[in-house]
Amino acid sequence: MDKIQSDCPYPGCFFCVMKEANPSKRRASVLKFFRELPSQDDDGQVLPISGLWNTAMAHPNDPEFINLGIFECMSALIWKGLKNRRWLAHDQNIYIPYYAAHIIGSYTMNMEEFAERAVRAGVIPPLVELLRGRLTWVEQRVAVRALGHLATYPSTFPAVADHGEVLELAIQLASSSLEIVYSHFYQFVDRRLGYHCDLLTRGMGGVEMESRKAEEWASQLQCWSLQLINCFAFKPEFLHDICKADFLIKLPGMWGGLVNENSPAGVGLLRTICQNKVGRGHVANIPGTVEALCNIARSSDDWQYMAVDCLIWLVQDASTCHKVIDKVAPTLIDLANISTLGDYKRLGDTIVTVLQECMQQSGNSRGTISSQTKAEIDELLRSKQSLKLEKSMPKEDLHIKQAAALVVKLEGNSLFSSGNIAGAAEKYSEALALCPMKSKKERVVLYSNRAQCYLLLQQPLAAISDATRALCLHNPVNRHAKSLWRRAQAYDMLGLAKESLLDAILFINECSQSNDPDLSLKQNKVPDYAERLVKKQMRAAWLFREAALKHGGVHCEGDASDAFGQDADDSEWETASESDAENDARGEADDETEWKNDSHQEDFCEKS
Repeated sequence: MDKIQSDCPYPGCFFCVMKEANPSKRRASVLKFFRELPSQDDDGQVLPISGLWNTAMAHPNDPEFINLGIFECMSALIWKGLKNRRWLAHDQNIYIPYYAAHIIGSYTMNMEEFAERAVRAGVIPPLVELLRGRLTWVEQRVAVRALGHLATYPSTFPAVADHGEVLELAIQLASSSLEIVYSHFYQFVDRRLGYHCDLLTRGMGGVEMESRKAEEWASQLQCWSLQLINCFAFKPEFLHDICKADFLIKLPGMWGGLVNENSPAGVGLLRTICQNKVGRGHVANIPGTVEALCNIARSSDDWQYMAVDCLIWLVQDASTCHKVIDKVAPTLIDLANISTLGDYKRLGDTIVTVLQECMQQSGNSRGTISSQTKAEIDELLRSKQSLKLEKSMPKEDLHIKQAAALVVKLEGNSLFSSGNIAGAAEKYSEALALCPMKSKKERVVLYSNRAQCYLLLQQPLAAISDATRALCLHNPVNRHAKSLWRRAQAYDMLGLAKESLLDAILFINECSQSNDPDLSLKQNKVPDYAERLVKKQMRAAWLFREAALKHGGVHCEGDASDAFGQDADDSEWETASESDAENDARGEADDETEWKNDSHQEDFCEKS
């Protein structure tokens, strides 16, 4: 049993060693293998390294190889690749530094004990050299991943931070990663390095798959750089280095894209920065950053709650409140009816409390809050007071208010149908003033209808505000299909491609999941108008777009005529809206069938 039965021609072959039945002999052989591998120049070394890579990915918490010296071995192999270019170019050794850094990152992503062993094994200096770009962007990607894991733990962060250039390198990489990958790989197919292509596709794909994977890896390179920076951002002493204006202004636009939607990316780093008073001061002073956070807070982005956190903290901080309140208040007011979002369990109540305290603190100071913002906050506070009063109001009185609101709403529908869009918007406003605050479904309809009016009146900001209010009132939150579509159009008017794209995709998802046969996608076919908007925004929000425009190349087009066709205009959307109001005037459909034939404007009352 102790003898290895193998026809393998390579003495000391790692795979043969792993077949050893005697545990003690196997450990001794693996230990010897790890010690001797960096000094050997035999062919075929990439095979055991790729095997170790698979093992590390599959069993990152297994301590066996950690105890036998895998970190020391991987560190030495990276150094060998950096210092001995002849060896690196021989056989398939070019793959080895990538696999070695990846193995280090896999074994350190969950266990602080493993991370401590890695630091003692000396992995940080060679990883930093890869981070510098001593080889290529492919090795930078796995190096920043591994360093990000090491920086996560309190016991190993100081060892990373001791290399003072790590933070600056990570900031540079986060800012330039998309351009690097585009210009060094994506742009010129005939110049792509063979081993890059093999690593991207595992030898299973052609040019198209290489390009898709390159976009995914570029996004990971940026997001993992942001993750590393985020570890530094928790330490106040590093905030001044992180919060440089030219970097901070870019953060809201750094997102994982559709290929890496699980990463909070730039908004996640901004949230960490805003947890600190020094960080909030920088964010409040950088033009455009707060406005971008407001856009994210209103959007259907998975990380919406992180932007909301930033806005709330900025308003709660007396040193930044007066700088941001006029920008932030309209967004928070739009979100004041939301219930649960992220970790928040009564977000709307939190927003009302924060704005109310802000008003109280500014009572004795002039010029802190504009008169318009004060009026908007006062209106919000009155609406919340009305909601409290409605709880003790007789049902008959509530029914009277509902009936009065319905009459006014139908008048608005009539005006809309006749082409008097401004008049219809006014009637919807009157109906909202009459409609009980607790009648959420009805208020969703009214806000969404008024958002459509604002769209046709070319008032996208007002449309976004009303659509957002409808989405916050809806249950579940951010899932009212028509409001998603209207807000997608409004974002498109403002050139906010990412926000428009996310809403358009959610709109299609809501249609596909609807139980209403008239709302659901017929034969699983996406409506042409939605497909055109999604395609347009995917080009405009494409991760490589800026790099392509800078360096020249593919996918640089994407104006409105290209996205919607040479003969296309907004007539489809307008026609659908006009027919909505015409049918709605009958007042027969309940709120659950508001989308008959993709054209019915939402009705106000449910059937009794």
